[in-house]
Amino acid sequence: MSLPSLNIMLLGGGRKVSLSQQFKKSGEKLGFNVSIFSYDLSKEVPIVLEGEVIQGMPWTDPSVVGDICNVVTNKNIDILLPMQNGSIEVASICRVRLPDVFIPVTDFSVAKPLFDKKDAAKLFKELKLPIPKTYSVLSAKMPAIVKPRRGGKSRGIQIFRDMDDLMHLQNLDNYIIQEYIENFKEFTVDAYINMEGEILTTVPRERLEIMGGESTKTITCRNQHLEQFAKDIIRRLRLCGPVNIQFLYDKDTDRYLLLEVNPRLGGAVICSVLAGAPITDYIISEAKALPLIPCDDWKDRTLMATYQKEAVFFNS
Repeated sequence: MSLPSLNIMLLGGGRKVSLSQQFKKSGEKLGFNVSIFSYDLSKEVPIVLEGEVIQGMPWTDPSVVGDICNVVTNKNIDILLPMQNGSIEVASICRVRLPDVFIPVTDFSVAKPLFDKKDAAKLFKELKLPIPKTYSVLSAKMPAIVKPRRGGKSRGIQIFRDMDDLMHLQNLDNYIIQEYIENFKEFTVDAYINMEGEILTTVPRERLEIMGGESTKTITCRNQHLEQFAKDIIRRLRLCGPVNIQFLYDKDTDRYLLLEVNPRLGGAVICSVLAGAPITDYIISEAKALPLIPCDDWKDRTLMATYQKEAVFFNS
């Protein structure tokens, strides 16, 4: 007997091949035949190996929400997931317009400050969350790290060791200036919170290698301090759905500092899923009103190393 169909569309799923495969495995385990769709600017993206790509519009296009709603209706989409920060506002609007579609995303009114690093730092400071020292141009101490206020994947980040060099940076208001920590480790916590606000799982992992802002080698690690820190952030910000939170550990001062909160699936979340945190199961289960059981028995020291695989498109 064939399984009932379940259609999942990723907003900006371009390279999420492994994640798509995991959604299919979760679907089969839960009794569904999952089909993957991805809404992208180009059809020539690797996720085509696992699903159908719909060529769409930029997230900033005034017509993008209407276009996505039409695709959702025409393709009988059951679950809609933002995969990029720019698509979160779109998804939150779609959640209002598409009440029959499961869209696990934090309200945009809550998420909006998180997409501007200067606004986020101000919010974190108001909530008394520990972050790297944040400077104005005149108060900056060297060395300092300078990041574009908007955008991600580590684009445009610069380290300055001389005040004169910093003063020559154009459009300084478009950047945030923070203390540069020389001796550090980077961590991410992958979490899932149901739409009622219950935290179902939190998995810390160390980022061992990073390329283009995403972990290419990462390992899960039992760290009660980070788990509690992440839970505190989730509750204070009233987050829901899949979330990944980035931290920096300063080895010299033995302190954990909050860097970023991304209210979406992280780029290397598959490591936490394969370690035993059933995040893809949760998304399907919540969409279908199935029981959600909190998970804390994921495997410690699960290491994931990413490799490239080619998707080839022929001009025929």
